[in-house]
Amino acid sequence: MKPSAIQAALILSLLVSACSPPPAAPPAPRAVLVRTLGAAADAAQAQVYSGEVRARHESELSFRVGGKVLERKVDAGAQVQAGQLLARLDPQDARLSSSAAAAQVAAAEAEAGLARAEFKRSEALLQRNFISASALDLRRSALDAAEARLRQAQAQAASTANQQAYTELLADSAGVITDVSVDAGQVVAAGQRVLRLARPGEREVLVHVPESRLAGLVVDAPATVRLWMAPERSLSGRVREVSPSADRATRTYAVRVAIADADDLPLGATATVALADGGPAQLALPLAAVTQREGKATVWLVDGQQKVVPQTVEIASLREDAAILKTALPAGSRVVVAGVHRLIEGESVRPLEAGSAPALDVRR
Repeated sequence: MKPSAIQAALILSLLVSACSPPPAAPPAPRAVLVRTLGAAADAAQAQVYSGEVRARHESELSFRVGGKVLERKVDAGAQVQAGQLLARLDPQDARLSSSAAAAQVAAAEAEAGLARAEFKRSEALLQRNFISASALDLRRSALDAAEARLRQAQAQAASTANQQAYTELLADSAGVITDVSVDAGQVVAAGQRVLRLARPGEREVLVHVPESRLAGLVVDAPATVRLWMAPERSLSGRVREVSPSADRATRTYAVRVAIADADDLPLGATATVALADGGPAQLALPLAAVTQREGKATVWLVDGQQKVVPQTVEIASLREDAAILKTALPAGSRVVVAGVHRLIEGESVRPLEAGSAPALDVRR
């Protein structure tokens, strides 16, 4: 071939190569969310709930009679002393009843005085044989009946006086008003809650436990309490009471956790309670981390070469938010916790810790 032809062929090959697209870059490894298992951080024996700080002793205060609330002296959060006036009902009806009872007492006293005088005159007439003994017995019977009516009227008057006193609601002990249910102008029935009084002293946290987690929870079980306002402060507690019946609306069981040496905790504060069920430590993974592969429960692990490998596991139980595994996984294992149904065995991935900031983009 002539030199000119060779040069033309070289130039043509160079032009063709310049117009060709560059070779496609290999796809980037898929990003997956993982959770690195610690030695004890993922144990399922700790059940965590949110609750409210309450007083150990609380009283729901109410009027012993019904009526219209004339005034309320305190608001929620008020510090009160024993015997302090908290609220008052309109006393007009009670005053009228008391006046009517007093009038009945006066009438009964007049009847008893007359019967007593008649009996004395009859005794004098009997001594002079002007009347028979049976006539004296009739006077004695009339006197006894009059005195009985007097005692009845006096008892009724005392009860009516108490009813008038019941129009004032007094604090039965010192404490803090934690809840107010009525206001001035409202008509209430006898026994209807008006105020809730928290007495000073021991504090506790009220949490609600679902039925599926109630097994193994016993009185005096240890607990750890942390306040949302001070998460760095850890308090020791114990289960004081487990409700024997479920709430009608939520179908959960009320559990009260007593806190030692915590009388200064603010009432109504939100707290986190970690309860121990007393069973052996088992692994808790999110439900999204467990899938079915060839009819068996499987989780996906990321190995040292950043590749995913399936791991067959045995499930002990399922909770609302987690799967409890019987199979032990070694500490430091990286478990994929999202998108496990899209993984292929041996696939290269880019693991992102579930609690890290870049994991937010993966969740989107």
